[in-house]
Amino acid sequence: MSKFQARLVLLLAAATLAGTVLAADWPATQPIKLIVPSSAGGTPDLTSRKLAYYLQDKLKQSVIVENRPGAAGTIAMQAVATAKPDGYTLGFGNIVTMAINRGLIAKMPYNPDKDLAPVAVLSQVPNVLVVRQGLPITSVRELVIYAKSHPGRLAMGSGGNGTTSHLSGEILKEKAGISFSHIPYRGAPQAQSDLIGGQIDFMFDNLPSMVGAVQSGKVRPLAVTSKRRSALLPDVPTMEEAGIAGFEVVAWGGIVAPAGTPRPVILRLNREINNWLQAPATKAEFAQTGQVALGGSPEFFKTHIDSEAKKWGDVIRTAGVKLD
Repeated sequence: MSKFQARLVLLLAAATLAGTVLAADWPATQPIKLIVPSSAGGTPDLTSRKLAYYLQDKLKQSVIVENRPGAAGTIAMQAVATAKPDGYTLGFGNIVTMAINRGLIAKMPYNPDKDLAPVAVLSQVPNVLVVRQGLPITSVRELVIYAKSHPGRLAMGSGGNGTTSHLSGEILKEKAGISFSHIPYRGAPQAQSDLIGGQIDFMFDNLPSMVGAVQSGKVRPLAVTSKRRSALLPDVPTMEEAGIAGFEVVAWGGIVAPAGTPRPVILRLNREINNWLQAPATKAEFAQTGQVALGGSPEFFKTHIDSEAKKWGDVIRTAGVKLD
């Protein structure tokens, strides 16, 4: 063995030992920060806060949720990607930040494959298409007819450029052959507020975030974007049933860590997250909001990310979607 090889072996052994010591102490020394790439009140934020509450009980350490919305989630994910890989910084990696952005942003400030380590996928949820109550539209068919007879007049809000609420609209535009203006907000809650107030005409949003407004009659639902109807809104058709063939958008999110985070830390977090997903209280909460628990190993999450990245890359190219 050469001197170089011997030194390399020693360095690798030292790094392994350091990681083992770090994992043994974790999370004793400081609070854990969970960075969420969206504003407070949306589905990612609400889900992250419920998980944080559970984790701090199990890990005996504070878990602080930090909202960093904007720039299609790249601000938040860059913060996670460049953080010290010691288990004290985590991120909510979702369909936008881990998959969609690859097809929309030419020069991303982080690499989802190289800079971030999947921990566990949490859940998936459909979007729901809703219109303001004052609009004389009660179905997707009527929305398409109105948009064609009033080209460019309808205003669609979204949770921001590149979000599933934005891309759902772009897919509808391409498949139905209609036009409307797109108004991106800094987050879905702000868009929902303006929809209820009548400043915009329609939007797609994650079902958990919008179901309260639907059930209270503040907005009118037209369709859900999953392949099957939601048990929460059994009378609301899918986009496919409503006449838009091949339309499916299902949002998802999970926990990621900076690449290089010690494997024992990743596995401990994965175990606790899966326990949380299987807890009766979590299942009941998800059922009430229309979410579907996923879970599984870090490797399963990585496979899911890879599959979704390819799918959305194809969708974006076919629809010709570009950021405003």
